[in-house]
Order: sequence, then structure tokens, then C-alpha cells
Amino acid sequence: MNNTTKPLNIVAIIPARYASTRLPIKPLVDLWGKPMIQRVYEQTKKSSLVNRVIVATDHGKIVETVKRFGGEAILTSVDCKSGSDRIAHAARDLDDADIIVNVQGDEPLIAPQMIDETITPLIQDSAIHVSTAVKKITNADDIINPNIVKVVIDKEGFAIYFSRSPIPYLRNGLNVTQWHLKHSYFKHFGLYVFRKEFLLKFSSWGESKLEQIEKLEQLRIIENGYKIKTVITEYDSISVDTEEDAVHVRNVIKLKGVD
Repeated sequence: MNNTTKPLNIVAIIPARYASTRLPIKPLVDLWGKPMIQRVYEQTKKSSLVNRVIVATDHGKIVETVKRFGGEAILTSVDCKSGSDRIAHAARDLDDADIIVNVQGDEPLIAPQMIDETITPLIQDSAIHVSTAVKKITNADDIINPNIVKVVIDKEGFAIYFSRSPIPYLRNGLNVTQWHLKHSYFKHFGLYVFRKEFLLKFSSWGESKLEQIEKLEQLRIIENGYKIKTVITEYDSISVDTEEDAVHVRNVIKLKGVD
């Protein structure tokens, strides 16, 4: 008898929304000779665990751009409220997909190793529905920055809560030289790995109250009684939300000599 288990089919989907308030047509912003969406796509393709990479977008220009550099793209509804809702829309027709990886379309320098680290818990434990990446905060300013999402984690490595506020709150005040001696703070990356059936369930719930308040889609999962496994990584990533961020990434690419 052959007891070989069929390998999991892992598909990474990159949500790419055309409109952006702070950085117009963000996915197509040039980053040292390549549009941002191409750099995200190429980094994701380097993952050793991902079998297929797809861009899910609401605009034909992005589809054309992706096809021009040899990538795969799916046109989705303009009404998707979040990145995960967009990838769920694209994943519905992927009959052979077991695991869906949501790679943010605005992180052109994301490490393939971080993607692999975040996928691994779902390969090792069939009871885990979703995982995400976090990193220990080393800069006190990040704790009070609302653009840096913080997360508190239980003893088993599952997220208790995510917030734009400093959590946990240090009642005796935040001493910028000693805060790290009192507690390890973690920041959250918008990298999610879902079992496909759970992703579709998650998308069907619609926005939750906490999600609406904090503008953090992962709170929808916690509010509906499910757990998110966190993976502590040593890798970092740069999110491009403004022209200043784009300039910073261009400088990093030039400095490191990235293709």
C-alpha cells in the first residue's frame, strides 16, 4: 500500500488595488526600472514552498503590466473591501489550491524566507487555519506609531489582539531606554497564510466591529472566535505607502544592487 501523502498545492496571491489615496496608482510606481508589482511578484516567486503566484487586481492596466513581464493576473471586483477579500475572490476558482498566501502588493523587498517561515505552520499542523508574520520591535518609536501594527501573543504563539495603539500598555510610562527590559513588543506584517476553505469562510463574514474601528482585517478572525498562529521572524520588510517610502526603497535597491 502506498501511504504517500499528496503534497499541498500552495498558491500565493498578491492583491493590487489601482486607486490609492497617498500614492496614486501605487502598484505601477517605478522602483529602479521595474514597477512595484513586478518586484513583489519576483520576490514571491523565489519562495521555495509556493507553487504558483497570481496578482489579483481591480484594473486592466495592472493586468497588462503583469502579463508584460510574464506573470499571471486575475481581474477582480472593485468592491472588495480588503486585500484578503480580493484574494478570496480570486481563490474561489482555484479548485486545486490547498493553501493561499496573501502577499501584500506594496512590499517590494519582502524576503522569500519570511514567506516560507509563515507557510510552514500550516504544513506541520492541520489544525491551524491561518498564520501571519511578526517581528520583535527594536525601536521605541515604532510602539507609538499608529502605522506600525502591534500584536500581543499567548504562550502557544497565537495572537491575542492586534492594535495600532501600544499594547500592552505600560502603566508606569514608556521609558525609551528601558521599555524592552519590561516587555517584548512585536510588530505585525501584512503577510497571511490561509487554508483555502478558511479564507473563503473569512471573506463571507463581512467586516467586524473591531475591524471597522482599527481598520485591521485580521481582527475579523479573532472576533469570530478563531486563532491566528504567529511566526516570529528576523527578516524585515519595507511597506511603500507614500512617495517618501518609494524613494527609500529605490535607494535600498540601488545600494544593494538588486536586479
